[in-house]
Amino acid sequence: MAVFYVYILETISKNNRKRFYTGYTNNLERRLKEHKKGTGAKFCRGKKVISLKYVESFTERRNAMRRELEIKSLPRREKIELIKNFYQIES
Repeated sequence: MAVFYVYILETISKNNRKRFYTGYTNNLERRLKEHKKGTGAKFCRGKKVISLKYVESFTERRNAMRRELEIKSLPRREKIELIKNFYQIES
């Protein structure tokens, strides 16, 4: 059974601006390596990937894609709350 992940990365640009990137994949480890090498999403090229901030898993691709779009549409402050809540649950 395949597993799909929705994730949020924190990046920093050359002018020290922190931004979030949200994506989905079926191989999180490979995808993170791609982002860090600069071969992942166009958004991350030219930026340093600081850390993985958030992950959700799904058994169906369409649910992961739907959730990715939901998260992408959130304002930054709501993404920060999502990340804070994630770390409270994980601890």
